[in-house]
Amino acid sequence: MPNSLILPMVAHVALAGLLYTLLTVARAPAIWGIGRRADGSNPWAAVEPRISANLSNQFEWPLFFHVACLLLMQLQPSSMAVALAWPFVVGRLLHSAVQILTGNVRLRGVAFTLNFLAVIGLWLCVWIAAAH
Repeated sequence: MPNSLILPMVAHVALAGLLYTLLTVARAPAIWGIGRRADGSNPWAAVEPRISANLSNQFEWPLFFHVACLLLMQLQPSSMAVALAWPFVVGRLLHSAVQILTGNVRLRGVAFTLNFLAVIGLWLCVWIAAAH
C-alpha cells in the first residue's frame, strides 16, 4: 500500500510537465519567432502570463502534498490518505484550467479550497499514522 500514493504524485508531476510544455509553446513566438502572427505579434500573449503564474502555483501549496505523501509512504498510508490524494490532483487540474482558460478568481478559489482541504486531510493522516 505505500506505493498507492505514487500514482497521484506522478499525475501532479505530469500536470507540471504539461504546463512547462504549454508555456514553451506560448513563448515560442516571442522568443524564437515560431508561430508569430503576420503582424509579428504573439497569438499567445494574453494567456502566457496565466500559464506562467499557474506553473509557479504548482510549486507552492503542492509542495505540502508531496511531502505528506512521502511521509505517508514511510508510515504506511491509510485508504483515507489515498482517497484524499486523488481529489488533490483533480483540484489541481481544475485550478489550472480555471486560471489559464477563464481567469475566474471565485471559481479558482473553489478549486483551491478542494486542494487545500485534501492536503490538510493528508497531514491529519500523517499525524494519525505517526501517533500509532
